[in-house]
Amino acid sequence: MEAIKINHRAQLDKAIKVYVSKVERESGYKLINKNIGYSDFLKNKMLLVYAIREGVSFELFSLIKEVTPFNDDDWASFLGISTKSLQRGKAKEDYIFKPIQSEKIFELAEVTNLGLEVFDTQTAFYAWLKTPSFALGNLMPIELLKDSYGKEMVINELHKIDYGIFA
Repeated sequence: MEAIKINHRAQLDKAIKVYVSKVERESGYKLINKNIGYSDFLKNKMLLVYAIREGVSFELFSLIKEVTPFNDDDWASFLGISTKSLQRGKAKEDYIFKPIQSEKIFELAEVTNLGLEVFDTQTAFYAWLKTPSFALGNLMPIELLKDSYGKEMVINELHKIDYGIFA
């Protein structure tokens, strides 16, 4: 199982390198360090701005989706589309998400990347997302991921947990 996840992460890193090359070609944005992986990509805010404007292919979304604890219903809700629309995107060759949806995909990727660093496993992270938090107004963190302000609150809470600050 662990080997599958490591292999998937390698696939995701490779896909990000290809995607970043496309973003550089299309936008004119130039990276100094071309050897960028998934985690570094999510930390480069200017690159993310250009990437959002280019849109996310369904192929890249599928790879990102595999490292998140979210199912199709969660993703459809976050992206503001129906599950059927999500499935239609999968069926279309070369489907590209709109910038607003691409931004949400990267936001959730960022939360998941940090969450997995803090909790070590997808199961523990997903359990935390589904547990009401006093620090987050007794809401489940997953409920806050539907908008950018909520996402920032979840990110801040994950940082506090990582630093051992519990409310």
